[in-house]
Amino acid sequence: MNAPTTSLAVAETPSYIPMAAETASTAAAAKAKALVEARFIMAMRNPRNWDQVRQDLLKECRRPSFADNKSAYYVKPIGDGVEGLGIRFVEVALRCMKNVSVDTEMTYEDEAKEVHRIEVTDLESNVPLSVCIPVSKYVERSRPADDGSYISVRKNSWGRNVYLVPAKGDELLNVRGALISKAMRTLGLRLIPGYLQDEAIDIIKAVRLDKAAQDPDAERCKILDAFAEIGVKAVDLTEYLGHDVGACSPAEMVKLRGLYGAIRDGEATWASVMENKVAGAGDPPPTGPQPMTAEAFEKKKAGWRATVEAGKKTPDALIAFIQTKDQLTPKQQAEIRTWAPSATEGSAE
Repeated sequence: MNAPTTSLAVAETPSYIPMAAETASTAAAAKAKALVEARFIMAMRNPRNWDQVRQDLLKECRRPSFADNKSAYYVKPIGDGVEGLGIRFVEVALRCMKNVSVDTEMTYEDEAKEVHRIEVTDLESNVPLSVCIPVSKYVERSRPADDGSYISVRKNSWGRNVYLVPAKGDELLNVRGALISKAMRTLGLRLIPGYLQDEAIDIIKAVRLDKAAQDPDAERCKILDAFAEIGVKAVDLTEYLGHDVGACSPAEMVKLRGLYGAIRDGEATWASVMENKVAGAGDPPPTGPQPMTAEAFEKKKAGWRATVEAGKKTPDALIAFIQTKDQLTPKQQAEIRTWAPSATEGSAE
């Protein structure tokens, strides 16, 4: 009697699953390699002409619509004002330069933040510039979330509570986009020759100034409307300027437009603008000749006396010369007059 045969059903993992995953990753790697090689090959076949780049870029800068763009040129409220070229200029410049690759990639993500890697590469000189930026998934608000929850709370400079809450979908997109744009601008400016940047700045400022001078009323209305969109009222601008907006000079209008661009792009806030104005509103540095100290007079009088006694200058001429830089006291002036040769000879007799 034969022993009963037992059929065993062995559950095996299909062998095609890891093979499929491996094939997909290999295909993705091959595609990425081919794309990089194609970029460099096309850059070698079509090298840029810097003279043509200059013509194209400066032509863009001369367009009023581009020169007036808030993201083409901005003014940060730091000290007397920090001016710079914005992301819109960098985008146009890289497009005029050609053969430049811009890549972004998320390298890390958790519940609190994302980390993005931004790389800008000049394909002709093979100069890759990259930076990693963290993007927080939390934002500060004046009130807790809709359900009353918040991550943390602090007091701002006005003594009010500021709550850290999770960012909503659109808020996170805006924050992420702004930070990536800033990183692209910073890296892109390092690839754009300095002389092109200087020429572009001069043209943009000249176009803005000319437009403000040609029709100051229309430019003033546009500036007021632009600031109203970001919550800055006409009375706020009057407080900042120290006079009515209608009395703005063309140069002041250009500065206001630059400030608007910085605030709109997240480079500054109206609060920081006013704080910077208050910080710089102290007593202005003294101008003109200042009183000469006794120590400074004693240190210099030997040389001055030799000049008078040699007949190179009269006492009054020396006093007038010195007071173009320093104010002499009556006592110091009287002492200088005693150095005159006639006075010395009279005292000797």
